[in-house]
Amino acid sequence: MSMQSPVQCKSKLPDVGTTIFTVIGQLSSQHNAINLSQGAPGFPCDPALVDGVTKAMKENRNQYAPMTGLPHLKQLISEKVALAYGQHYDTTDEVLVTASASEGIYSAISGLVHPGDEVIYFEPSFDSYAPVVRLQGATPVAVKLTQPDFRINWDEVSAAINSRTRMIIINTPHNPSGQVLSESDLSELVRLTQGTDIILLADEVYEHIVFDGARHHGMATHPRLAERSVIISSFGKTFHVTGWRVGYCVAPKVLMDEIVKVHQFLMFAADTPMQYAFADYMTNPVTWQSLGPFYQRKRDLLQSLLAESPFRLLPSAGSFFMLASYGHFSDEPDSEMVKRLIVEHGVAAIPLSAFYTDGTDNKLIRLSFAKDDATLKAGAQALCQVKPR
Repeated sequence: MSMQSPVQCKSKLPDVGTTIFTVIGQLSSQHNAINLSQGAPGFPCDPALVDGVTKAMKENRNQYAPMTGLPHLKQLISEKVALAYGQHYDTTDEVLVTASASEGIYSAISGLVHPGDEVIYFEPSFDSYAPVVRLQGATPVAVKLTQPDFRINWDEVSAAINSRTRMIIINTPHNPSGQVLSESDLSELVRLTQGTDIILLADEVYEHIVFDGARHHGMATHPRLAERSVIISSFGKTFHVTGWRVGYCVAPKVLMDEIVKVHQFLMFAADTPMQYAFADYMTNPVTWQSLGPFYQRKRDLLQSLLAESPFRLLPSAGSFFMLASYGHFSDEPDSEMVKRLIVEHGVAAIPLSAFYTDGTDNKLIRLSFAKDDATLKAGAQALCQVKPR
């Protein structure tokens, strides 16, 4: 029985309740559904990482790490960014190890966005951006990606920019669409932000998961964007340990100074044993350079397995995800479609409408291929049994 309280509480996020992700998770558990919904790897990490954490714990590396991260790990992050993208970040003032990429996103928005500011972001979007902006007393401004290719309409972005625009949030590779920014997109960003104080917050947690020989066009690949960007990445997504909750961000000192002020009171420091394990593991660049081919094989496997299904798959250029269209055989709302998939077919996906603040429904579902091959095969087999309605 819940405790009763005389306290009246005015919510800062009155419209935020139980999300569709929780609903899908509970329904999936009830029906023991095959998990193609969650954006987390469904296979073990490299045992060397577990050994590294165990070693650190046994060596009593169990107290607070330095507030901004282990110096050796920060040095390796700086070297990785330089090797991959050609941009150099000072390890003392421009690299921060965070307690998850989500903490990095929160600390960056909280430290850099003020009441009355506006923040442009793109929908469909990861669900935390708009609420975190609202918590600062600022206004999130959604610009919808084009359909069906999920590209940015830069004319719409230009029209949304005004004197109150403080930040633009970029996500590439993109969750949930699996699309990536191009070199021409970076040129448009330069054009629209030059001569302004607009900050770019780049959620690049899937930075190493880009397919078909393409290059990751992140903010660090362009000096004029890097100088105004906070770039967020995730050890969890990169090394298949999302539950460890360690990420990092890099940014010019003038921006990082404000982010660190929030980070020191929000978390102070990320988990110490995990930082030691990542530092040992990252000394070999193959650990992150092999991710693209690894996940491309899984993408291609799921595509081939679904070739005979009633769903039409949209291209996936990066990330853990691909979208599947069903509007040609059913007019069900996407939220009802995913419930039917769980209850009648025992497979879980996510409705794309969950990634829009206004619930836009384009009859698309999101599938995750960050799973072991047996799960992909079982999930695809179930989806191939879906009948038109």
